[in-house]
Amino acid sequence: MTALKEGHGACLARWVAAERGDLGFNLPGAGSGLVSFPPMRFRLIDQVLEQTDTRIIAVKNVSNAEEYLGDHFPTFPVLPGVFMLEALVQAARRLLGDDGRRFVLGGVKALRYGTFVKPGETLRIQVDLQKRSEDGVVTFKGGGVVLSPGAALETADTAVSGRFTMRMIQTAPPVAAASTGDGSPVG
Repeated sequence: MTALKEGHGACLARWVAAERGDLGFNLPGAGSGLVSFPPMRFRLIDQVLEQTDTRIIAVKNVSNAEEYLGDHFPTFPVLPGVFMLEALVQAARRLLGDDGRRFVLGGVKALRYGTFVKPGETLRIQVDLQKRSEDGVVTFKGGGVVLSPGAALETADTAVSGRFTMRMIQTAPPVAAASTGDGSPVG
């Protein structure tokens, strides 16, 4: 995870390291294999164009209406690089299916950024499953190209490319606050 720098996924890198116990602190539940956190609520995949057992092709349409563009960057709005990576991760999750298992980003290698993705353009991503390990780690190769309105796919510039792994985690069920019969907290 050293490829991710401050402002470009460092929070995610710190979370993964803490969950693995690689830092001087742990998250609640870390070490037990159970971590409780809410699922991500935003989607960076607008449409799946094609999907097989080992490949998914999807798109993210970038528009001026997206809130984060006001800050990234005020005079030159572009899709943040960490969102490009997250789009690859979300596509990989779709490729893995929805059978109740929860996969998180395990590592990133050789991640490269190229052309900016501006409002009015589309990030077309392709993620290929490379390998499944016995320990539950799944290796992917992914990339995204920028499609401008009216441009051909053959002439599209690369926006992001690299390899990454996803690993399965167990999630703890949400803990309800304990209360007495009258609704007041216990304790």
